[in-house]
Amino acid sequence: MTSITKLNIQYAHRFLGYIGEAQYLHGHTGTLTLEVEGEVKSANGFVVACNSIKNHAWEYLVNFDHAIILQKEDPILPALLKVYEAQGIKGGSTWNTSVGIAFDTELAKAYPECRLVVVKKVATVENLIEVFYSLLKDTLNIRKLTFTSGDNAASFEVQDN
Repeated sequence: MTSITKLNIQYAHRFLGYIGEAQYLHGHTGTLTLEVEGEVKSANGFVVACNSIKNHAWEYLVNFDHAIILQKEDPILPALLKVYEAQGIKGGSTWNTSVGIAFDTELAKAYPECRLVVVKKVATVENLIEVFYSLLKDTLNIRKLTFTSGDNAASFEVQDN
């Protein structure tokens, strides 16, 4: 049995080195669908309450919401940080009220104070699923993730060992 919940993420990114429209900084509304597997608990009738899944996942994924996602080699990155510094918002602001848990993994690093995520691979839906899974796999029994962004989508299903 699986419990399924969705999280919406507003973000901007670009595809470094890509030839086409996606080479320019642009924004998306993305929807991450999380499927968590387990036994239905007789005490409450849930595998995991969907609000619990959403609240837990959001502690990490809020870092991607209203954020800019850039590759670590992107020449825009130092310029962006310089602008944030000049504006006095690099270290955060009173308006930045949705600060997630900072993380620094082999795939990505979050800078929650300035709404920035730096990724090691281009921020495609496929590669973002890999990042999301790496952040949540140790605390949720994820069966499947699907990330839809505009007309594009990718899905990852965990295989039984």
